Amino acid sequence: MAFLRCRRDPCGVICLVLTYFSVFYADYVVIQYVLIPAYADSVWGMLHGSLFNLILLLLLACHSKAVFSDPGMVPLPDTALDFSDLRSQSSRMNERGCEGWTVCSRCETYRPPRAHHCRVCQRCIRRMDHHCPWINNCVGELNQKYFIQFLFYTGVASLYSMVLVVWAWVWRIRNEREGDADKEGDESPSKHLIVAHYLILLVESVLFGVFVMVIFYDQLISIITDETPIEQMKNRLMIRDRSSSFSSSPSSASPQQPPHHLPHATRKPKLALLREVFGRGSVFCWLLPLHSNPPSAGGIIYSALPDYDV
Repeated sequence: MAFLRCRRDPCGVICLVLTYFSVFYADYVVIQYVLIPAYADSVWGMLHGSLFNLILLLLLACHSKAVFSDPGMVPLPDTALDFSDLRSQSSRMNERGCEGWTVCSRCETYRPPRAHHCRVCQRCIRRMDHHCPWINNCVGELNQKYFIQFLFYTGVASLYSMVLVVWAWVWRIRNEREGDADKEGDESPSKHLIVAHYLILLVESVLFGVFVMVIFYDQLISIITDETPIEQMKNRLMIRDRSSSFSSSPSSASPQQPPHHLPHATRKPKLALLREVFGRGSVFCWLLPLHSNPPSAGGIIYSALPDYDV
């Protein structure tokens, strides 16, 4: 039941309804006002309709997986934690090889490295990227793959619908110039309705397409740099604090040694980082919302507590 707390976010519910409404509206306009009038007697209409609906089906499948999948919530301990002995426990934590584990005062649980607390889900999420209202869920270690796939297919569907609408608009203008002027008076109301649908779909495709492509690019950058947006913000604050301390106390360090960003202890290849998110199978499987086995290195399966006494 704690996992379902994030479903009660009003903003997330509104975004979910808006997402599904936009998808089904785009499918309705493409089929009813683009493909049927322009490709009624051609096999291209069936091909375009099948391909467009296949993209939408994959989009909805990836979106559903991102919504209902566990993003990587840290399990809560069975017993309450004693925060009075926190310092001694932290020292024992480092002695037993559990470096990087921290204590979340809101969840009252021990969380593994790179886990952060989400105020909407009210839980700590492993390798949390951000809380996305469009999936009404956090984007974390276990569902980031489905979220990126959803962004990819949304961008493809937006581009495809724009191409189809522009082509159908050109086809309609060409037919009107060729000899349908005598029927223009009878069809003027329906033409206005069709143009309105075309304009709404174009605006929707441009807005959603640009929006998801920007987020898609940011997601790929965060993967290949092995830094989530939260970690990037913390690193910037750390660099700024070091720069301010360096400028305030010049005697403690030589001018030739400015503060610099310390990278991760083990920098992995970019392909290995991508495989940790999308799976270790074929690259073509990265496009499908299939369950992928977690990476063997890095250890994403955590218990509620690290290996030490509480």
